Amino acid sequence: MNKSVKMILLIVGIVLIGYGIYTLIAPEASVSIGGFSLEAQDNTNSYITIALGLVAIALNFVGGKK
Repeated sequence: MNKSVKMILLIVGIVLIGYGIYTLIAPEASVSIGGFSLEAQDNTNSYITIALGLVAIALNFVGGKK
């Protein structure tokens, strides 16, 4: 595999993992009324994003060692 393709896969993998972790931690919607606070999250997309990042990094290390 070309050196520049491996570098792009590594960068994309790191960015996807970082974005996935950010969306996993940050709440999507929050409502606060007086002293009562409610937060809602849907984490299914963040798990998929993290998995795609891990696949990209794995392809970087596995692909075309010479």
